[in-house]
Amino acid sequence: MNKDSGRGGGTTWGLVGWCAGILLLLVGMPVAAGGRLPERLATHWSGAGEPDSSMPLWGAAVFPALIWSVLAAGAAFGLRRTGPQSAGAIRGWAGVTLAAGGVFLVGGQASVVRANLDRSDWREAGSVTGWVVATVVVAATAGAVAWLATRHGPKTPGQAADGPRMEIPGGQRLVWLSRTSNPWLRMTSAVTGLVALAAVVVAVGGLADPLPALILMAPFALASVLVLGCASVQARVSEEGVKVSFGPLGWPARQWAVQDIESARVEERTPAQVGGWGYRLSGLGTTVMLRRGECLVIRARGKEFAVSVDDTERGAALLNSLGAKSPR
Repeated sequence: MNKDSGRGGGTTWGLVGWCAGILLLLVGMPVAAGGRLPERLATHWSGAGEPDSSMPLWGAAVFPALIWSVLAAGAAFGLRRTGPQSAGAIRGWAGVTLAAGGVFLVGGQASVVRANLDRSDWREAGSVTGWVVATVVVAATAGAVAWLATRHGPKTPGQAADGPRMEIPGGQRLVWLSRTSNPWLRMTSAVTGLVALAAVVVAVGGLADPLPALILMAPFALASVLVLGCASVQARVSEEGVKVSFGPLGWPARQWAVQDIESARVEERTPAQVGGWGYRLSGLGTTVMLRRGECLVIRARGKEFAVSVDDTERGAALLNSLGAKSPR
């Protein structure tokens, strides 16, 4: 049985936050630096690195924002029209489009603003070649990460019977999988990530002293990565044991062999009992708390580990049955 709790809501809010943040950066950068920019901005450079085309300030702010709006709308339309057979591919391409496209447009806008900064005429704008190359590399990396994250998903599991123990037919291999995510943690990760991205853009664009901007960026970037890693979890029970994977890429992960599992049970837990949301350590042991309610609790090597996923009774039943057949 495969369960996935909260994933759709978390993904939706994450995409909305990402799209809104990119739009804000595209429009806000030239507007914020308007006092240090010429009336028209160089927006295109020849092969020799010389500016050969320009736009008024409002055009330079609106044009990339319109491109981003079209990309975001196209990705949203594709996701809404996704069928079950093509869901993985559509999510993958939508993720690549939004991640790579957003980073590329923001990097390009920052390059344009930086090249025109403190120039009296757009024809005096500096070269953007180096910044564009760096933007392409970062955008390609972001697209690759998005593809891996959105294409990642559970394999087709076998079916398990209800109850704390179950009969496992001879010659068959049963697998139990369950996923859950917390939309608020995902939104927090998106917001802190956008703050870190904005700090980098400000530093690269020359809108502020780079050192304070990068100092501001570091804790927000770290917080974004850590929160995203704790915002979703997947639990897998098979003949190999238990594997609990974190984050959109399924890494890092914790796993236990079947012979190391002493017992498995279902237990009601709340954030107040374990000390909050995410990866928590308390008197109850280790708990991955993404939503209140039933948790799969395993006891291995004298310690307890709990994860708040759905369909926990089936997972515990399969794990106990596998453990009963495995030598200790």
